[in-house]
Amino acid sequence: MHPVEHFKTVYEHRKLVREHCFRLGLYRQGLMHDLSKYSPVEFWRGAKYYQGNRSPNNKEREVTGHSMAWLHHKGRNKHHFEYWIDYIINEDGSVGFGGNRMPKRYIAEMFCDRVAACKVYLGDEYTDASAYDYYMKGTGKRVGPLIHPDTAAELEKMLLKLKEEGEEAAFEYVRNWLKEK
Repeated sequence: MHPVEHFKTVYEHRKLVREHCFRLGLYRQGLMHDLSKYSPVEFWRGAKYYQGNRSPNNKEREVTGHSMAWLHHKGRNKHHFEYWIDYIINEDGSVGFGGNRMPKRYIAEMFCDRVAACKVYLGDEYTDASAYDYYMKGTGKRVGPLIHPDTAAELEKMLLKLKEEGEEAAFEYVRNWLKEK
């Protein structure tokens, strides 16, 4: 059990997301980001499965076959595309299951979240390519219809801008994108 180390990791992650959100003018989201990580179901599982170099939710999944912390977290935090999964009506009228388009401000927060997570978990090994490469290696290949194609495309543009042009250019791009109607 590693409650102190887990608390430090959560604190550092939230601090970075807050700084990133503030750069985009998303002040409330920056302040409120991931507060559910302090709830008992998320915090104590995070402390139990803490490793320091990746999400404890992954370790919890490996050990138990699921992550109660993640199931709690994704249902309370709109910056995760999983929050937006619901029944959808297909063009032919049939009902399916998939991702709904996320509002812009939550896509921007998701960008901030992914960048901050990479910075925290990778430490000195972080580069501007880290968040894009991580996304494309994992989430970008697996989720298919679970993330709305427009949401995926916008997030990928942001992460690619970061990879190819650096942090200042990426945040400027996201700031301008948020202002578009």
